[in-house]
Amino acid sequence: MADDEPTRAARLLDAQAKAVLLFAEIEERGLVAPGEGERAVSDRIRDLANELFGTTRHWHKRIVRSGPNTLKPYKENPPDRVIGADDIVFADFGPIFEEYEADFGRTFVLGDDPVKQRLRDDLPQVFAAGRRFFENSPDITGAGLYTEVARLAEKAGWELGGWHAGHLVGEFPHETIEGAHVESYVTPENETPMRRTDKTGRTCHWILEIHLIDRERGFGGFYEELLTL
Repeated sequence: MADDEPTRAARLLDAQAKAVLLFAEIEERGLVAPGEGERAVSDRIRDLANELFGTTRHWHKRIVRSGPNTLKPYKENPPDRVIGADDIVFADFGPIFEEYEADFGRTFVLGDDPVKQRLRDDLPQVFAAGRRFFENSPDITGAGLYTEVARLAEKAGWELGGWHAGHLVGEFPHETIEGAHVESYVTPENETPMRRTDKTGRTCHWILEIHLIDRERGFGGFYEELLTL
């Protein structure tokens, strides 16, 4: 039997709270460090999630990217790279906690580069401004939110790095996301209202993801969490 809506909301928030703790522990243990390969760091984070929460499954591929690899959108699979001493690195993980999906991303700067630090610090601000726009726009569509996030990115001096800026999230597996299923994404082609129910009558919950890039300097950053709860 499916959970009722208050239970669904509580469990999605609990899944995200566990992801927050996971990422805090990543930083506390210094897992993102110079001289480490991206895949090795990803595997250590996977093992840490298992150690802390018994998590053995992730609903999307685990991503740790550094340097020029941070320019690449989700669908690409750049070669493994060793993290440098002055690198910018982001991690994007989708752990499953008690059959509910989390989707969480953060950016780490390993050095004193002021531009990389500014990018890291701008990410949560663009996210927060995008969330405020969503909250103040009752009839907003995926296309409308994408346009606003792109505007916010440009205003801050960056560019969006992907073809979408978020997606549905829910019980594992949530509504199947297919290439032609633009209604599942925050993307320019999605003209459907984001505040709606899915085909089973459940409230749609969304992730907002901010991928900002600087093509000229050759790096980017990432920030992702729940939008709608």
